[in-house]
Amino acid sequence: MLAIEQVLIEKIRQLPPQRMAEVEDFIDFLRASDEKHRITEAAAKASEPSFAAVWLNDEDAAYDQL
Repeated sequence: MLAIEQVLIEKIRQLPPQRMAEVEDFIDFLRASDEKHRITEAAAKASEPSFAAVWLNDEDAAYDQL
């Protein structure tokens, strides 16, 4: 176990049960946020080929300089 994990576990153990529940909720929030970010990134990456014709054209090349 990493040192930071040990420190966090010890700090959590010292909390009252209600605060432990809040920590658990916050951890769930962080994990959900990370998952949402991964899904958004994957969707953007998957859509790149579909939009290539729209993004990469001579008419819009001037906008690439902005």
